[in-house]
Amino acid sequence: MLQGFRNLGKSWLGKLVVGILFGLLILSFAIWGIGDVFRGYGVNTVATVGDREIGVEQVRTAYQNELQQLSRRFGRAITPDQARALGLEQQLLGRMIAEASLDERAAELGLAVSRDTAGEAIVKDPTFRNASGQFDRFAFDSILRANGLTEQAFITEQQAVLARRQLADALTGAIVPPLAMREAVYRYGAERRSIAYVELPAALAGDIGQPDDATLQAFFDERKAAFRAPEYRTVSILSLRPEDLAKPGEVSDADATARYEEVKASRFTTPETRKLQQLSFPSQEEANAAREKILAGASLADIATERGVRPEDIEIGTFTREQMIDPAVAEAAFALPPGEVSTPVSGRFGIVLVRAAEVTPAAVRPFAEVADEIKREIAIERARTILDETHDRIEDQRIAGKPLKEIAQEFSLNERTIGPLDQSGNGKDGQPVTDIPEREVLLRSAFETDIGADNEALRLADGGYLWYDVTNVEGARDRTLDEVRADVAAQWRVDEIARRLSDKAQEIVTRLDQGETIEAIAAELSLEVRTAEGLARGAAQDGLPANVVTQAFSVHAGKAASAGIGDGDRRVVFKVTAATVPEFVTSTQEAERLQGQLATAMTDDILGEYVASLQSELDVRINQQALRTALGGSGEF
Repeated sequence: MLQGFRNLGKSWLGKLVVGILFGLLILSFAIWGIGDVFRGYGVNTVATVGDREIGVEQVRTAYQNELQQLSRRFGRAITPDQARALGLEQQLLGRMIAEASLDERAAELGLAVSRDTAGEAIVKDPTFRNASGQFDRFAFDSILRANGLTEQAFITEQQAVLARRQLADALTGAIVPPLAMREAVYRYGAERRSIAYVELPAALAGDIGQPDDATLQAFFDERKAAFRAPEYRTVSILSLRPEDLAKPGEVSDADATARYEEVKASRFTTPETRKLQQLSFPSQEEANAAREKILAGASLADIATERGVRPEDIEIGTFTREQMIDPAVAEAAFALPPGEVSTPVSGRFGIVLVRAAEVTPAAVRPFAEVADEIKREIAIERARTILDETHDRIEDQRIAGKPLKEIAQEFSLNERTIGPLDQSGNGKDGQPVTDIPEREVLLRSAFETDIGADNEALRLADGGYLWYDVTNVEGARDRTLDEVRADVAAQWRVDEIARRLSDKAQEIVTRLDQGETIEAIAAELSLEVRTAEGLARGAAQDGLPANVVTQAFSVHAGKAASAGIGDGDRRVVFKVTAATVPEFVTSTQEAERLQGQLATAMTDDILGEYVASLQSELDVRINQQALRTALGGSGEF
């Protein structure tokens, strides 16, 4: 075909035809949207906000920084699946679009901040100050490197941040929550209630008996969905961790001994500890006099008694040298022979005599005792260097269509089957299936794929990999009554007890509201009256669950109500005996704190509404394909 085009293009007529053909082709691209290939839009742009573009690299960098921060916060590596479950992708892009919207409006209004002003703000930022309160250039550079930023890029970003802050301050800087709002919120949180209550036990429901077949069938038919069998899946898994590739037997004694010497002091040495006694003195003279008495045969405890100090109060505990707060006392205490008392020591907190009551010498675990541990550690470290190579070799076998069992045999790894289990990780007996690696991620992934699907290996927290294949699927189905008769009968009994207790409780509530005393009703039913004072809204207190406390705030003082507790086999009936609210005083520290919280909440609401309005004006557009590219193929907004 190409040769035909070449031949056709040799004549003027052919050139005209070819030109027309290519013109129509380009026109069709424009009509169908393929023009973006020529313009470049959509390839490197994740979103447009007015005239501003948010690029793929910009989103990718921000996403990786957020992942690293999350990992540091949780103390372990956060996988993209886990980040998605936390809503990181939506939060990140939403924030970037909001910032771009504010930047666009700030530019329209002519708001700008000079680089000098931004630099001054950076110097004053507590994040970049050392212990003495001075700007720390090393800390500044370290933080920028950790976040993949250059100094110039960071200053530019700070200029934008300060401009946004100008805009935000213009909108919300003078907000003062109304007094009525502050008082209403204060009253809501400060109100305290007291109740008198009785607990209705399951025995008060009477003899429940056994339901007949018709009753049980009707109960089951009404709740058939609750007894439905969920989908069960059986999953074959194969994990590859550094320890799976480790070969401790190949680590030489020389290498192990060298490692032992490196870490002996920090890992295999138990430092000397001393049980110490200490007595303080107001002056050097009194300490010297006490020391003379000790040399003459008195004990430190005798001196303490003489000075009106209980002997047990001179026992300060057992310490290593590093655990001692006062260096001078530590030096003296750890230089003493067991049982002896020091000369007067001028310590950080005064003059003291210290005695080494007991001494436990330092102990070092010998190499022979820890050799296997060290060799395994070294072997695992070496195995990490070939982990990714082994992963690639296993992937080659997966591409060739080999099942996990055969791959496991070839690489001397452990393949096993888990399940059948449901999406919550429970087996058919309703109990959790134990020992599921990366439990949440694996379960979600296994129930999003199908038999025979080519599943990508999951990355484990320790840097390893986990392959999985769904080998069997048992679809969800309605169970018959005969399959779950015992469970249905048990649930019927629970519901029947709860219903009868609810009816009984309502009867008692009516009697209380009509003027009968809770003491009289309790005596009639052989129940104990209890009280709870000063209940705060919403929290479990005085042995009462949170739902009872919440219910206590749902009725007026002097009125009664009830709430179920436990599994429905008990119920609490109560009467509100008091409702008090302290006076709202605007000059207190608590009132000032409340005002600040309300001002912040109002500011956030106003800015949120303002940004939403801006985004509707600025015609925000999101390129899902570019977003997936930026987030490694998983993003969607």
